[in-house]
Amino acid sequence: MSNIDKQALREAVERAIHDDWGYDTDIFHEQVTPSVVLALLNENLQLQREKDAIEAVALALRDDMRQAREQLEAAERSIAEQSAIVAAAEKLVRCKGRYHSELNYRALAKLFGVITPDLPPLEYENVHYTDAAEVEISALRQRIQELEARTVTLPQRAPENLASVLDGYEKWLIATTFRDTWNACLAEVTRMNAAGIKGA
Repeated sequence: MSNIDKQALREAVERAIHDDWGYDTDIFHEQVTPSVVLALLNENLQLQREKDAIEAVALALRDDMRQAREQLEAAERSIAEQSAIVAAAEKLVRCKGRYHSELNYRALAKLFGVITPDLPPLEYENVHYTDAAEVEISALRQRIQELEARTVTLPQRAPENLASVLDGYEKWLIATTFRDTWNACLAEVTRMNAAGIKGA
């Protein structure tokens, strides 16, 4: 902006307009020189350029906002459409064992990004997992065979003298309760063996 005293210039113009004698007109001509007019024109041109630049930015922002709004609406429509597809896929994935094979279940889960912690990794995903599982299964089968082959012999009755080893009434009561419980369990095991229930 120029250093022109615009208020003084305005007052000189107003006085010159209403001056019948020409005195104030002379003062006006002294204040309005070609350099003052040029400075005012340059300032006006600069203000017009700034105004045009601001309007251009405002138009660009308006266009950007309209475009962003359209993109947002398109994205919201796409999300709504895809959420319905994802919901249907999740239902399919959840019914894995009832209607679909494990491979279909895995394919759907992978396609829709659903985590399936209930499935072990595929054989090609983790070869060591299969080997470790086979070793564990083999060890468990061997242990089951050992336990089934073993014969457990229970004493016919709980020791009668258990209470005599303990001191005091409470210990005697505990020992008596233990003896009675032991005998009841032994009777139940005997009944189950007589009924042919294996492992009892």
